[in-house]
Order: sequence, then structure tokens, then C-alpha cells
Amino acid sequence: MFRKVLIANRGEIALRVISACKEMDIRTVAVYSEADRHSLHVRFADEAVCIGPPPSKESYLNVPAVIAAAEIVGAEAIHPGYGMLSENANFAEVCRASNIKFIGPLPEVIRMMGEKATARQTMKAAKVPILPGSDGAILSVDAALEWAENVGYPVMLKAVAGGGGRGMRICRNKEDLPSLFQQASHEALNAFSNGALYMEKFIERPRHIEFQVLADEHGNVMSLGERECSIQRRHQKLIEEAPSLQVTQKQREKMGDLIKRSMKDIGYWNAGTIEFLMDEDGSIYFIEMNTRIQVEHCVTEMVTGVDLVKAQLRIAAGQKLGSIVPGQPKTIGHAIECRVNAEDPVKFIPSPGKITVFSLPGGNGVRVDTAQYAEGVVPQYYDSMIAKLICHGKDREEAINKMQRALSQFVVEGIHTSIPLHQRIFADEDFRAGRFDTKFMERFLEREKAARG
Repeated sequence: MFRKVLIANRGEIALRVISACKEMDIRTVAVYSEADRHSLHVRFADEAVCIGPPPSKESYLNVPAVIAAAEIVGAEAIHPGYGMLSENANFAEVCRASNIKFIGPLPEVIRMMGEKATARQTMKAAKVPILPGSDGAILSVDAALEWAENVGYPVMLKAVAGGGGRGMRICRNKEDLPSLFQQASHEALNAFSNGALYMEKFIERPRHIEFQVLADEHGNVMSLGERECSIQRRHQKLIEEAPSLQVTQKQREKMGDLIKRSMKDIGYWNAGTIEFLMDEDGSIYFIEMNTRIQVEHCVTEMVTGVDLVKAQLRIAAGQKLGSIVPGQPKTIGHAIECRVNAEDPVKFIPSPGKITVFSLPGGNGVRVDTAQYAEGVVPQYYDSMIAKLICHGKDREEAINKMQRALSQFVVEGIHTSIPLHQRIFADEDFRAGRFDTKFMERFLEREKAARG
């Protein structure tokens, strides 16, 4: 096992990795920007290195600075968390060239699955169902028009190197396609330095389902079941839960087998998430893969009892999956997670600033992952998520009731948060009954707007 691990991230995921390392008697190194000098991941790491000014490009995304920090302190491995450099194949290559273990898959695999069009074809070859669409990147408007006619409207234009909803446009007719193609390509170029697009058939009312996998460097793969991630706003997840009410045991087993085979085919190892859309008739289609730990990994941990971050560390150290997770874990009960963001819960504008009161809920089946504290500051430079509230119950109803209680006891003052929004969602009859899809929030907010007059 590693003696020292550097965490190339910040916030709650950095603290989450530090906690796992401490329990495994691994020394930790935090890197931080000047804006995060007083953050908890810096306080609780064994060592800390400042790597630059507040903007991410000058600190957390500064590959030379991160590698230099690892070399200075003698770190044997780097855990990238999620976001930041976690799916940067070039960073993984630099780690390998520097003889530092990257806690994640091979750079070649990151690159393969990060190119969305390539990932589609890779999964198609492994017999995983994919949405009808283009075979690869679409290089012109004329080609896009031809593909749209073949696939049938409506279609979704997506950035080849995309994520987070950027570089995406829904097109319902051929008249709108040229301008939407240009808009999506321009947005993708600005966001990812790659304006290439591909096309998929657009499903009107899908559910967003994702499967968690673990794979070791010896060819062993395990599926840990699915998560339901359909409650989203502007393609950003708000609430996640496990298991999904809509996935049958037969589907769960079938998709698990397909996923395990596909991961073996591409030589994948470490933690990963394969994301799907479920049509109204229950058909499931691959959309993309995230080659890292997910924000919402906690709900899978709560229902399976598997510590995914510890599993990542052990896999990266060369251990076999059978010794890390003996047997196939059973799903016990139901877990739900809320992402608590520093933002106005009605206007949805960021709310950085100083937290004056920060009181966390607790109790049986309640977990909070956060790196915030009273008198701490939420910087304006980074993602607005300040905490993840996770509740586990014997079934979905109990998990929801625990979440409502926990939200009422989660006190944050000094800034606005999304807690009131979550309280309104959990009181909604359709949500409680499981009647939702990825368009739920649009309908929900429209109803609220109408009610306000």
C-alpha cells in the first residue's frame, strides 16, 4: 500500500479522500490555492502545498504545479477526486512519466471514453445498447442534416469532448438545425477547446440511470448496481438515489453483465460510472462514461456498504477485487442524496461569502459530506456545492422522511443555499410517488412560478 498520497482536488471530495487514507494509515498531502488557505482539507491533511492563485487554471488545473508538489513531498500516488484533473488523460500520462501512480484508469482509456463519439462506438462494439445517432463526429452542417434525417427528429447535438450540459442543443426540425449546430459548436469550442459535435436521437421524457463499477488491474470487474439521477436542473444533478424504482432485477442483472464484459474489453480499472437514458418503455441506452469517482458515489456506499474510495486506493496499489470486496454486495434499503449548493433557491444565482452559522443534522442513517464550517468562506472561484446530505432508510419512503427531517435541521446562515429548494421538492407529490424524469424540474419550477403569480 502507498505510504503517501497527494489529493489533487479541493472541498468535500478532498476531505473524503483524506478521511479514507487516514483510516488506512496512509499519509496525505493537500494542494490548495490561495483562496483555500484556511480550508478543512488543508487543515486535516498531514502536509499541504500551496500551488497558486485562486483561479483553477492557475492552481488546481495547473499540471506542472501539482506534479511539482507531489515530487517535493515524495508522494507515491495522486488521487484526482472528481472534476478538476480527474478525467484529464494528459495529466494521467504525466503522472505515469513521473513515476507517480494515478489513482484511476490508464490515460489511453480515459481518452477513449472521454471522447463521447468514440465511447459510443466502443460500447456498441461490446453489445451495450446505445441511442441511434452518428457514428462519430459530424464535421459540417450538411452532414448534420443528413444524419438528422436518418435518425429522425428530434435530435440532440452534443459536444464530443463535452460534459455538464455545455455544447448541447435539442433540434426538432431541419430549419433550426444549422443555427443550433453553430451555437453548440461555438460553445463546445469555448468550453473544451474542441468544437466537434456528434448527434443522438432525443428522448422526450427519459430517466437518467447510471451504474457504478469497480475493476482491478487483473481483469476482474464488479457492478455495484444503479443510481437514479433524473432530478436535474440545466443538466446538473440535484438529487440522486439508489436503487432506481424503474430498473427491474432482470434489467439490473442484464446490464451488470453487459457492463462487466465491456469494461474487460476496454481494459478498464478502478472506479467508474456508466450513464444511461431510460425511455418511457423501459429501454436503456448508453450515453457516456465517467472514468472517476462520482459526486453521488455516497448513495451506492450507503446501500452496499462498500467504501468506494478505499477500494480505489487498494485497486491502484495492485490488489485484486476479490480481496477488496469479497462476493457480490447486496443492496440493502434505499439511499438519497441532496447536493447543497451556495446559491439563491429561487433565482439560482451563486451566493459566495462568509458562513456565519453552520449546524449539521445527524442521527441514524444520516450522513453529511462537507468541507465547510462556521466562519468559513465560500470562494467565488469554484463550484457552488458546499455539502452533500445523504439519508438511508429501509425503503424509499423512510429515506425521504429522514431527508425531510435532516433538511429541516441543516442550518446555514450568512449565505443562501439550495436547502429550501430541496425541501420543496421532497414535499412534492410527484417526486414522492416516483413520477419523474429529467424534465421534472422544468415542470416543478413552472408550477411554482405560476403559483407565485
